Amino acid sequence: MQSIKEHFVLVLNSGSSSLKFAIYHYHTMHRQWSGVINGIGKASGTMKISDSHHHQLRTSTQHYRNIADAATAIILWMKENKKYCLISAIGYRLVQGGPEHRIPEIITEKVLVDLKALIFLAPNHLPEELSLIDTFLIAFPKIKHVACFDTNFHRDMPDQNKYYPLPIKYKEQGLMRYGFHGLSYEYIMQKLNQQHAFIDQKKIIIAHLGSGSSMAAVSAGIGVDTTMGISPMGGLVMATRCGDLDPGAILFMLKMNDITPEELDVELSEDAGIKAIAGTADMRDILKRRNSDKLAEDAFTLYCTQAKKFIAALAASLGGLDLLIFTGGIGENSFEIRERICADMDFMGLKIDHCLNLRSEKIISCQSSKVCIRVMETNEERMIAMHTKSILLACEEIDPKFSMHSGVETA
Repeated sequence: MQSIKEHFVLVLNSGSSSLKFAIYHYHTMHRQWSGVINGIGKASGTMKISDSHHHQLRTSTQHYRNIADAATAIILWMKENKKYCLISAIGYRLVQGGPEHRIPEIITEKVLVDLKALIFLAPNHLPEELSLIDTFLIAFPKIKHVACFDTNFHRDMPDQNKYYPLPIKYKEQGLMRYGFHGLSYEYIMQKLNQQHAFIDQKKIIIAHLGSGSSMAAVSAGIGVDTTMGISPMGGLVMATRCGDLDPGAILFMLKMNDITPEELDVELSEDAGIKAIAGTADMRDILKRRNSDKLAEDAFTLYCTQAKKFIAALAASLGGLDLLIFTGGIGENSFEIRERICADMDFMGLKIDHCLNLRSEKIISCQSSKVCIRVMETNEERMIAMHTKSILLACEEIDPKFSMHSGVETA
């Protein structure tokens, strides 16, 4: 008989050309293995897998045509290690679930039908995410599969921040500002609640800065405003996404060019952003080049200037600011971007300490700063694992006959 400690939750987090995965102990929520497949859809992709001590277990290179190929590679690895991988449930990050699907839930046939009808809301994300689910449903048909939506954190935004000033018929059709990166924001708020008393009395802005970038305003522990809207293309300029545009700019693009809405979608989400300015979507490359390349400096300046504007706007929405948090790949690792964003913001009470920021300390604000500025590591996969475990516990409460042990599967 297998030990109870050998039951796990598998977490899957897919991106446009990557797939992250992690395996957590069901009871301790300790991450046992984690990995990533990069370069999906490109000539050559890589799979890297590490153990809980960050020791590299596997590095391999091959061609992954699509997300299903990447999913199959993970399943094959799990088969090779099946004596260690008794999976109790699988949790997935889904970028969009429309107005009806926000809270984490078990994936059923009806949920899949609903999500397929919503592909138009997230055409660059949902098809791959649904393909991923289909592949793992076939490999693991007996266990619970749980959808965790990136929009959940923003579900309680007040109407003035949620709805667009458009005829009511569009609101009835589901047109609203959904907001994204919610799993990241949930994780940050959970950590803050563990570390600080009365955090729900603070006015907080969380800046999730990465290839996809957004910010969220939090008051009384609730997300009350955010930068992204109906899609992850809105708000801040990003690696390949345009960010906010005057609607007239979109009409201009359609009128002046013989392109379809689908082609426009690709241009705005894959060929815009800092890539359109500097010729590269990699912020690390831009930071290396910016002192000798004007286009790189222009992209860097635009990115940081827009971040400043949105911090000020969200602070106005909150009616003040107590805590600014940088997270995400860029927010956690780029001292140059944090420094430029916070420069000349002392009129808002933001004063960054150059030395603390250079060392990426947890707190990087000066002692005289009225606003505390922090750097925090996010962990969307752990948040998904915790939601998935909560769903299993709820199943046990509703149906005493249900046991997470009876549904375990090896790959």
